[in-house]
Amino acid sequence: PILASAHESGCIRLWSIQGNVMQELLPFSEHPSGPLTALCTDIFTKILLAGSKEGYIIRWNIASFLEDSHNKKNIIKEEACWRAHATEVVDLFIEEEKNVVGTASIDGSVRLWHARTGYYFGYFGQARKFDLSDTTRLILPSDVKDFPAIIKGESKHMKKKEVQYPLMLDKDK
Repeated sequence: PILASAHESGCIRLWSIQGNVMQELLPFSEHPSGPLTALCTDIFTKILLAGSKEGYIIRWNIASFLEDSHNKKNIIKEEACWRAHATEVVDLFIEEEKNVVGTASIDGSVRLWHARTGYYFGYFGQARKFDLSDTTRLILPSDVKDFPAIIKGESKHMKKKEVQYPLMLDKDK
């Protein structure tokens, strides 16, 4: 068993059932996700999704980490990040059979997205039927201008760089 907690700093912490922090996750994508407001996993706990106050959805693959969390080679991979809403995400779910993510926001909208790529399918209440088979035609909601970011290969999470600024003039340099 594992517990996940989302934090205002944008960090997700994975905890053992004994209360020890096993892993800290920070988003890799270029867009700052801001404070996290919602978390969910798929049924098999292979995918972890987080929603943020700024309307972003971040997808991590946690399957290899959960198989053997003591092996340092089994890392958690961020796979995708996309802007789902212009305002705070308050809830989300993943439906594995159709490969769909549903998101809800404080703006009152509930939207459907492709779970792997973040392609927009539509919103609940629209006049047309959802076409879950066509992910080639990239469309976005009217209030979102950012295209989904698919993170490929091994990515290093952002860390603060330590920079030293000496207050003395070094004439040799």
